[in-house]
Amino acid sequence: MSLKVGPYDLRQSDISGAKWQEVRAEELVIDNVSLARTSINNVNMSAMKLNDVNMSDFQITDANMTGVSIKLANISQASIDHVYLIGTKFTNVVLPNEGEPQYKPDGQYEPTTFKSCNLSKSQFNACDLSNVTIDNCNIDGLRINGILISDLLKDQ
Repeated sequence: MSLKVGPYDLRQSDISGAKWQEVRAEELVIDNVSLARTSINNVNMSAMKLNDVNMSDFQITDANMTGVSIKLANISQASIDHVYLIGTKFTNVVLPNEGEPQYKPDGQYEPTTFKSCNLSKSQFNACDLSNVTIDNCNIDGLRINGILISDLLKDQ
C-alpha cells in the first residue's frame, strides 16, 4: 500500500461524510470534534485515550477490551451481554449523590440486574447488598461473613 504522507492540520473544517480506507492515522489529536453517527470498523484502537466524551447510545461489538479502564463514567441503562469478566474489578460503584445528575431524593432507582451470569468465585467486599434478591441461583459454597448459606437454609 502506497501512502501519501504529511501532517494534515484541519481547523474549522467540515469533513462530514468523508471515507477513510487503508489509512494510517496514529497519534492523532482530536479536540472539540463531533464524531456523531460515525462508523468505525476493523480499527486498531490500542492505547487510545478518550477523555470528556459523550458516548450516549455508543455500541461496541466483537471487541477485545482487555485492560480497559473506565473511570468517572455514567453507564446507567447500559447493556453488557456475553462478556468475559475474568479478573475484572468493580470499585466504588455508587448511586448518584444529591446534586448529581440522575439523583432521586426518594431513592427509587431501577435495579441493576445480573441474569444468567456465572459469578462463581466472585468476591463482594464492603458492598451495600441491602434489599438484594437472589432467585433460582446455584448457591453451593456461598458464604456471607464466613457463614455457609446452605447450612442456614437447611435449618429452615
